[in-house]
Amino acid sequence: MAASTHVPRPLRVLVSEGNSTSAREAVTILGLSGHHIEVCDPAAFCLVRFSRFVRKFHRCPGLQDDPAGFLAFVETLLAERRYDVLLPTHEQGFLFARVQARLSGRVGLALPSFESYRSVHSKAGFSRLLHELGLPQPPTRIVASESELRGAIRFPSVVKTSVGTASRGIWFVREERDLEFALRELSAGGAFADEVLVQDLVAGAIEKAQAVFCRGELLGFHAYRQIAAGVGGGEAIKQSVVRPQLRAHVAQIGRALAWHGALSVDAIMPDDGAPRLIDCNPRLVEPMSAYLAGLDLVGLLLRVSLGEVPAVAGESRAGVRTRLAMQALLGCASRGGSRRDIITECRQLLTGGGPYAGSTEELTPLRQDWVSAVPLAMIAMVLLAAPGRGAALARGGWGAHLLDIESIRVIESDEFSQDA
Repeated sequence: MAASTHVPRPLRVLVSEGNSTSAREAVTILGLSGHHIEVCDPAAFCLVRFSRFVRKFHRCPGLQDDPAGFLAFVETLLAERRYDVLLPTHEQGFLFARVQARLSGRVGLALPSFESYRSVHSKAGFSRLLHELGLPQPPTRIVASESELRGAIRFPSVVKTSVGTASRGIWFVREERDLEFALRELSAGGAFADEVLVQDLVAGAIEKAQAVFCRGELLGFHAYRQIAAGVGGGEAIKQSVVRPQLRAHVAQIGRALAWHGALSVDAIMPDDGAPRLIDCNPRLVEPMSAYLAGLDLVGLLLRVSLGEVPAVAGESRAGVRTRLAMQALLGCASRGGSRRDIITECRQLLTGGGPYAGSTEELTPLRQDWVSAVPLAMIAMVLLAAPGRGAALARGGWGAHLLDIESIRVIESDEFSQDA
């Protein structure tokens, strides 16, 4: 158990969504720590509904379709029920940072200024920040039209919309045919209403870092390497690593933004061992890897949310391997796996064999939370009946709890601020 950052007393925590893998893992950590957990989400049967740790579920308006309604719903909960901490586990932090002054004094909440939050929520903004700070990233061009993109492309490249999470809005472009496909989807989705990034494709392992800050000071840091890919840019198998250089880069970003709360950064680790930063998420992404490696980043975030200034936490352990069974099954199916392939995957996950040897399940921990078996079993049964449904099932998690260009503009508007 990760004890060094553990909160000594039970807290009443409101988790702002329940359909992401990050929320599911945060709920497990909160539950194992003895906290009272309530969750709000627009989906009646979101992922965390299947957890014995959730005391109460509140079905709310969708952040994407009705940000003002979502905020009003949360404010009503804060007025009618007592909570110690409001924990944004996904893009709800964008909204809460916008109206942070309105929430101040009503509940514990750890977020930076809206300007800082917005600068890293946007992929274009994060790229500009890296350039200003002199931090490494792949060669990047920012464009605003189809003609500019055609002029900026170099094969192979990665094309990204400025807004998107869980690998939404990302295309790997290796030849002209890939470019034409990406342009059709970008135009159909209205992506050129905002900025689009074109980055040279850098070969290397994918690594991710998670951190908690207090007013610009780095308090806790954890990194892991993707050993096997799942679906939607996620990991099926991870292994914790120690990365002093990556830690220094993340600390520099946090200091520059006077960051307060959680921050996660993705990087490519080429053969030369020098990380290239490629993405940023202003939240904790799947914090169970850190917890199992001895660092409770969720507990640390709770303490910062309460206004405490904790001591800098110790390093997490390297070499701790974890798996996400749901990601593994969906990844197998989305890559064209047959029914036999899925049966083999299920057997290896159940026995801890093959690539999963020596790993611990982090998303659906059946021994600690047996109810988490329900969605996992349902996904396995659907994929066994129809293996081709893997990608469609994964897209089910990219729903009303996320932001798009339109909802971002609503939240940024003066009218929204006044109405809120």
